[in-house]
Amino acid sequence: MDRDLTAVSLPGRLAGPGEGISLEELALAARNHGMPLEALRYPLTPPGLHYVLVHYDIPAAVAADWRITVGGLVRTALRLDPADLRAFPPVTLRVTMECAGNGRARLTPRPVSQPWLVEAVGTAEWTGVPLRVLLREAGVEPGAVEAVFTGADHGVERGVEQDYRRSLPLGVALGGDPEVLVAYAMNGEPLPPQHGHPVRLVVPGWYGMAQVKWLCDISLTGTPFTGFQQEVAYRYRNAADDPGEPVTRIAPRALMIPPGFPDFMSRTRVLRPGRTGLEGRAWSGRAPVTRVEVSTDDGRTWHDAALDAAEGGVWAWRHWHTAWTATPGSHVLAVRATDGDGRTQPLDQPWNRGGFGNNLVQRIPVECLPGGG
Repeated sequence: MDRDLTAVSLPGRLAGPGEGISLEELALAARNHGMPLEALRYPLTPPGLHYVLVHYDIPAAVAADWRITVGGLVRTALRLDPADLRAFPPVTLRVTMECAGNGRARLTPRPVSQPWLVEAVGTAEWTGVPLRVLLREAGVEPGAVEAVFTGADHGVERGVEQDYRRSLPLGVALGGDPEVLVAYAMNGEPLPPQHGHPVRLVVPGWYGMAQVKWLCDISLTGTPFTGFQQEVAYRYRNAADDPGEPVTRIAPRALMIPPGFPDFMSRTRVLRPGRTGLEGRAWSGRAPVTRVEVSTDDGRTWHDAALDAAEGGVWAWRHWHTAWTATPGSHVLAVRATDGDGRTQPLDQPWNRGGFGNNLVQRIPVECLPGGG
């Protein structure tokens, strides 16, 4: 760690027994926001409700002055502005994007970082140029193994001063399933500042750390990238000295729109007896969701929900729905998804030091009022 940065950038740690959320974590939560769960009603998340995670600062980006360079192991280096990108035939993909740390705050012990519950998700239609088209334009040289992407956001993390950088294996960068996009529009409009204006990367099926915002450089390399966000952050580790496995594709998850109405502070849901519709969305980054199950007794018993046809392609969430006859008293509702590869959300907490990929089933406490309440 750089000696000049030790006072401002501390190493990662776990919260102690009974330790509450710190002021630093509250500051992160104020800058970054999840999607209100009632927004699950929208097939496409309005940009202002889509989850946001910004590692450092939102750059002061002016589209007219923006340039993306494509270089490294290519035959012809490129320097493109947003107008150049729009000259290529546009491609639009509907993609569900989820933060790799979604669910972190529910872990015990809790990794000290952005304290997500379950709301770090959203679905948008992204428009741009397939990355493979740009790489084909530049010409990939023999020996290239990865594409490294640099964003314009700059800061310090665990003592390392850095631009935000991530890489993808060349096969993913050139692939068509998923088709990686260099995107300049979200839901038919220019990217908002917090979502990467004017240009960002979109990698369908992968957690959000791969979706480099404020994209300014693409470089092909002959060796695997070993930058901080690749080799230190975003790895599944069970111990501090564990080299870990890289975080990549999104694990299956289903979320429910909490029924009834909430208490302001506790967010406990209140409803009245009778037939109540339950609904939400489910997704996975590895295979289509094939089953959604709902429990109204805190996971003791489960029944299948109806799963609507996929809207907008394989990389977007699917709507599910069912009904429940609420009776007076306390209840805990739960929902879980299974994808086509047989992956099912766990009932017990999966844990790792970074709090990544925690797709534990959602549980919603509900108080049903007495009849006529």
